[in-house]
This record gives sequence, structure tokens and C-alpha cells, in this order.
Amino acid sequence: MIKTNEQFAAAGKIALESLLTFANTSLATAERLAALNINTARAFIADSADNANALFAVKDVQGLTSLPGSLAKPAVEKSLAYSRSVYEILNESGNGIAQIVEGQAAELKKSFTAAVEQSLKSAPAGSESVVAVVKSALAQADSAYETLTQSAKQAKATIEANVAAANAATLKLIAKAA
Repeated sequence: MIKTNEQFAAAGKIALESLLTFANTSLATAERLAALNINTARAFIADSADNANALFAVKDVQGLTSLPGSLAKPAVEKSLAYSRSVYEILNESGNGIAQIVEGQAAELKKSFTAAVEQSLKSAPAGSESVVAVVKSALAQADSAYETLTQSAKQAKATIEANVAAANAATLKLIAKAA
């Protein structure tokens, strides 16, 4: 029984370490996003001042009509760059968290399974059906986790392909407009 308690304690420790790692990764991601947003806001303010100066420097109607086109392309390009940066930060964070979850889930599963097996060994006679149900539940949980992991990876691949296609289409439109 003492060994079983130690195994459950080890599983709890692994879960706590996972939680702390997840929290630190989330905070690092929030910090990177905040820095990106502050830098983007600074650049926006500088660009706004430049745009106002360009507007004040217009001397004729032709200069006034060509101004929006010359200002739009850099704005769209910066917007795309910002979106790409946000996506990269979130993608890196998601990959890091996925690796943590996968690694720690495997370790947690191993520890928990060992603890359950140890507990089932000391089950009273006549509880074979309960033991079978517990083992079946563990197998089903493992199967569900594997299915969920595969689905998440497929969804991520689809999202990445869609983001790449959208960026390529936007860049084509910008090039065509120029």
C-alpha cells in the first residue's frame, strides 16, 4: 500500500510540474505578445506622423489622389507582418505546450498505470470483474487520448496550410495593386 501511495504521489508531482511548465510557457507567450503589441503601437504612431506629413506636403490634386495608394501598400504589408508574428508566437507556444503535454502525459500515464496495477494486485478475491472494468477504462482513455492527439495535429496542419494560402493570396493582391 505504501508503494501505491508513493506512485500516486509521483503522478501528482508530475501533474504539478506540468501545470507549472504550462503556466510559465503561457506567461512567456503573453510577454512576447505584449512586446510585439507595444512595438507595433510605436510603429503605428510613427507611421501616422509620417502619413500626416506626407498629406501636408501635397501640392496638387494629382499628389492628393495618388497618396492613398502609396500609403495603403506599406500599411497592408505591416499588417501582414504583424499577423505573421502573432501566428508565429502562438504557434511556437502551442508546439512547446504540445511537447510538454505529450511528454508529461506519457509519464503520468506510466505512473498512474503502475499505481493502478499495484492497487489491483491487492484487490480482494472475487473482484476480477472490477479489475477488468478498470483495465478496460484505462485502455479506452488511452485510445481516446491518442485519437484526440491525432485530430489536433491534423487540425493544426490544416490551419497552417490555410494561413499560408491566405498570406500568399494577400501578397499577390498587393503585388497586383502595385
